[in-house]
Amino acid sequence: MLTRLTRGVVAAPKLVLGLAVVVLALCGVYGLGAADRMLAGGYDDPHAESSQARDILDQHFHRGGATVVVKIDGPPGTDMSTSPQAAAVGRKITAELDAAGYVQQPILSIWANPGLVGELLSRDKASTLIIAGLDGGDEEAPAHATALSEQLTGTTDGFEIQVGGQGLMYNQVNEQTSKDLAVAEAIAIPISFVLLIVVFGGLVAAALPIVVGVSAILGTLALLRLIAGFADVSIFALNLTTAMGLALAIDYTLLIVTRYREEVDRGLDRRAAILRTMDTAGRTVFFSGITVGLSLAALAIFPMYFLRSFAYAGVGVVIVAVAAALIITPALLMVLGDRVDSLDVRAWIRHRRGLPDPEPKPVEQTGWYRMATSVLRRAVPVAIIVPAVLLVLGAPFLGIKFGFPDDRVLPASATAHSVQQEIRDQYAQDSGGSATAVVAGHVSDEALGQYAAELSMVDGTGAVTSPAGVYVDGGKVAPGDPADRAGEYALVTVSSDVEPLSDAGDDQIVALRAVPTPTGTAVSFTGLAAMNHDVVAALYKYLPWVLGVIAVLTYVLLFLFSGSVVLPLKALVLNVLSLSATFGAMVWIFQDGHLDGFGTTPTGYLVATMPVLMFCIAFGLSMDYEVFLLGRIREEWLKSDRTRAANDHAVAVGLARTGRVVTAAALLMSIVFAGIAASEVSFMRMFGVGLTIAVLMDATFIRMLLVPAFMRLMGVGNWWAPAPLRKLHDRIGFKEE
Repeated sequence: MLTRLTRGVVAAPKLVLGLAVVVLALCGVYGLGAADRMLAGGYDDPHAESSQARDILDQHFHRGGATVVVKIDGPPGTDMSTSPQAAAVGRKITAELDAAGYVQQPILSIWANPGLVGELLSRDKASTLIIAGLDGGDEEAPAHATALSEQLTGTTDGFEIQVGGQGLMYNQVNEQTSKDLAVAEAIAIPISFVLLIVVFGGLVAAALPIVVGVSAILGTLALLRLIAGFADVSIFALNLTTAMGLALAIDYTLLIVTRYREEVDRGLDRRAAILRTMDTAGRTVFFSGITVGLSLAALAIFPMYFLRSFAYAGVGVVIVAVAAALIITPALLMVLGDRVDSLDVRAWIRHRRGLPDPEPKPVEQTGWYRMATSVLRRAVPVAIIVPAVLLVLGAPFLGIKFGFPDDRVLPASATAHSVQQEIRDQYAQDSGGSATAVVAGHVSDEALGQYAAELSMVDGTGAVTSPAGVYVDGGKVAPGDPADRAGEYALVTVSSDVEPLSDAGDDQIVALRAVPTPTGTAVSFTGLAAMNHDVVAALYKYLPWVLGVIAVLTYVLLFLFSGSVVLPLKALVLNVLSLSATFGAMVWIFQDGHLDGFGTTPTGYLVATMPVLMFCIAFGLSMDYEVFLLGRIREEWLKSDRTRAANDHAVAVGLARTGRVVTAAALLMSIVFAGIAASEVSFMRMFGVGLTIAVLMDATFIRMLLVPAFMRLMGVGNWWAPAPLRKLHDRIGFKEE
């Protein structure tokens, strides 16, 4: 199939390139509006108890939308709870919120809800909060919050007004992500181009991966906009599109061009060299794309659209990158011919310095071959020491904690972060820490009051508000609100003294859910602590399925690629070993706060969805390099006499042939991910740093050291498979044509 495709491309390369330009131009025009259709949320499980309770709040009470928090600071010496001027300003703001058609009721304040003074008034009584929900969900609430911020922020009658809340946080995350994406591209593309010049030598050859990468990005953007028309897509998928588009394009084009030059040096003409290249390196690219794509596709198993979005983007960018590499690259090589090596900067430097052109030498005389044989001679100590080092580096991973993203994912200068931080510092109770219990079923005021009283006695709770009354420490302190009933549903709101995303917050929501419910009712809790608990539970529920699917599919694909049942197992074990060290570094830096958290605000946990996402991406990219190396080793093995010495020689030659390609690809890919590490959104910075470490560690510790060491120790056993499976591979396995 691949040979027929390549023959068609080289038969009419100019026509192929012309069609590609037209298609990519259309994709670019259509895909430019992709970001406007994407959302900033998607971290919660829509099937979880907290999500279902939130849906009831929205449908039956017109509540539960993303919050907007208005913080009012009075002049020095002002007691906000007794000041008539403060009350006047507060009522004015409440009236403006009430006039906005998208602000939900009730609008909470110390003047309308005196029972919530402990939650809405600061310890020194110098500031107070007005809190409301916003209509529109993840699609419209962020824009509503921004409009209110622009309308209300400033000074009124000597009172300073600031706006924060979840809705504003989402909008600021959207805006920051767009800025960060531009910064990442500004870092990655020019630096990658300079390094590509160093790797390829010529300016023309260096431009090929950029062309393929831009093609992959444009095609995927169009695909994401199409998907966003009928499914929720996270705006963070754009970061993956840019990073993976450039990274895979560099990997695939580097492998193809390097093999093309090798075949030309062997004396093949242009057409034959391209056909041979695509039959070998092209086959490897095709198979690599399948392995990377399947690793990312497994994210679609999760119900959170944040993770599912990366499945859409990952599979899309892999398909487009592979198609571009297998179609555009051979077409360009056919059209350019020898001109692919024109504008050779290295030749110009040698000429200026009066140095001779380097003479080609056998692979056995290269530094990569000598390094490989050195590792093979020391296989036992390498196989013991390197895994031990990786296990030590991965030790912090044993203390990993998961949590829900809050305002602290933004830089401290962002208003959503600064306002919420002031609330954490100045208020006895966190306004974002309240939990809402939705009581389904007809229940009397007496039974509901008893339930609310028992909730108020859970450690760390403040006032508990219900239709039957407001309760503190088991006693009724104020009448209830009839608006907290709607048909067969009743609301019980529990304020809290603890940080909702802390261990104490998790323990509290578990304790609240354990309180016996009124007879004949079903109770579901929502709120930040409940959502955090449910997200972590959902990850643990679906993660074994995701890991199992990835492991099984990867094992099967590597068997079809290699014909061995040993090499796929070796690849899985070494990849997990490498990734454990990477995640150990992430916990040590971003959870525990070492190295100042790389400029982020440590929260004592990692955003729950990010380690899972990073695992799938890093695992796929690790298999990318595994296929590059294994494909060349297998090629040499098949040409040998199949002895132990032949195995060692195949490993050394395969490493020598691909070592430069894998190292250069890893360095270039790390530059791409380092661009994401410049993000001001903390979990995207962790994403960039983590993948940079994972790629570099995999290309060095794993590919250059552990793979040859373990293949030396296994000898001819590397290629073993039971007779029935050998026959199966002969029939359906991936083979050169």
